[in-house]
Amino acid sequence: MYIGLFMFEQCFIYNIQNIFVLSITLIFVLFYEIINGFHDTANSVVTLIYTKTMEVKSSVILSSIFNFFGVLFGGLTVAYAIIHLFTINLLIDIISVNGLKVIFSILLSSIIWNLITWYFGFPSSSSHALIGSIIGINLIHSFINNISIFNILHTYEIINVLLSLIFSPIIGLLLSGTIIILLRKFLINNSKYAYIHMTPLDYYKRFGIKKPPFWIRLFIIFFSVGVSYAHGSNDGQKGIGLIMLILICIMPGCFVLNLNSSCYEIMRTRNSVNNFKDFYEKKIENEFKIICSSNSYTVDINNVILLKKDFHDNLNIYSVINFVQLLLSNLLDYNSLSFVQRINLRFLLIYVSNYINQILNRSDISCSDKQFLNIINSNILYTIEYAPIWIFIIVAISLSFGTILGWKRVTLTMGKKIGRKNTTYAQSISSQITSSFAIVIASYFGIPVSTTHIISSSIAGSMLFDKVGLQFSIIKSIFLTWVLTLPISILFSIIFYLFFLKI
Repeated sequence: MYIGLFMFEQCFIYNIQNIFVLSITLIFVLFYEIINGFHDTANSVVTLIYTKTMEVKSSVILSSIFNFFGVLFGGLTVAYAIIHLFTINLLIDIISVNGLKVIFSILLSSIIWNLITWYFGFPSSSSHALIGSIIGINLIHSFINNISIFNILHTYEIINVLLSLIFSPIIGLLLSGTIIILLRKFLINNSKYAYIHMTPLDYYKRFGIKKPPFWIRLFIIFFSVGVSYAHGSNDGQKGIGLIMLILICIMPGCFVLNLNSSCYEIMRTRNSVNNFKDFYEKKIENEFKIICSSNSYTVDINNVILLKKDFHDNLNIYSVINFVQLLLSNLLDYNSLSFVQRINLRFLLIYVSNYINQILNRSDISCSDKQFLNIINSNILYTIEYAPIWIFIIVAISLSFGTILGWKRVTLTMGKKIGRKNTTYAQSISSQITSSFAIVIASYFGIPVSTTHIISSSIAGSMLFDKVGLQFSIIKSIFLTWVLTLPISILFSIIFYLFFLKI
């Protein structure tokens, strides 16, 4: 392992060639974020524009500004939730030329599908495309290397992400519809506020005023801003995660660890590794006693096999923990580590974290132990799951730029083509309230959801429960796009990866 890493170090001197490759790869990621702005951020301006609340230019600029802030202050939980979808073998293999092939395959697959759907004006999910591409890479990488995908795939994380992508639009539809029902119940017979159920055109014909009443404008602007901010905090993080993978792949010596980590942060990582070792020793010792105390004549053969497997796994994890303790012993600054030590430390910490996640998924772990292990896991990953501030800024700018450039196609579909009539003020408010809260909650818990799915389903739900009627030809096209995005992006990423392997 050391020899291979030293050879790799010689090959990856940071010369002009590496800078060129890094620049090209970053351009691809930023282009992906710009297209994301075409799709998703356009959704947040649809109610502002079609309710005449704000002018087009003002709406787009306002949305781009709050997308920018959403990326800056959104954190990194979603960014690394995406990275955790990679198998541990792929994460280790990412620091190689093969890592570049993986990243380019994912980016090309996502970009091409997003461009196709944007061109036809369908609100496709950038998140679906990205996650599908990652799953495709996991599948083909495991097949090529003759590894069982079920043994190494982060099944729990992938299932959670897929469930969130499936159920978030359903929740959006139901919540938005519920708000419409409540507004219908309490305001339909109230002559003072009944106009909330009018379309902008109906309001203009009746009162001769183009813009909605002040309080409606205030609601729509506030929650549209909320959707823009929430979108930046969720979707913007995906680009941040991809850029970190690129930097780790091309310039590992500088980015595998956060070299700006303080002495306290390093000490916290070291203490967490020590605490996990103590916890693990006690837990495994108790399990061994239970199995070994069984009568030798009645012991189940499965217990014997389990004992042998656990013994082998214990040797592995003890070796890893001891190696980590050795690297972190009396360490005050990551800069004092050599190139090889930095890479080894990152991979060993990932391995320990992966093992902790396996323990957390066991049914016999108590709630207090789970809470304890989650804290330890968070501390272990703290100095390797990071991103420099300049990455936040360039991703935020790209997302905002995409909003300004390509908002119109998808916005037209969302505003005029989903329902048989234009959206009412009540429908706009209900869809924006639902979307902003749903995306903010998902970002807080580190769940990568589809902004497009949530907003479009919220609009559809508000119209469906308002008995306006839907244009089922458009709904059918949108639904097919949703269904096809995942398998097509899986297929695209596999094709691109196989192509790059031939080069």
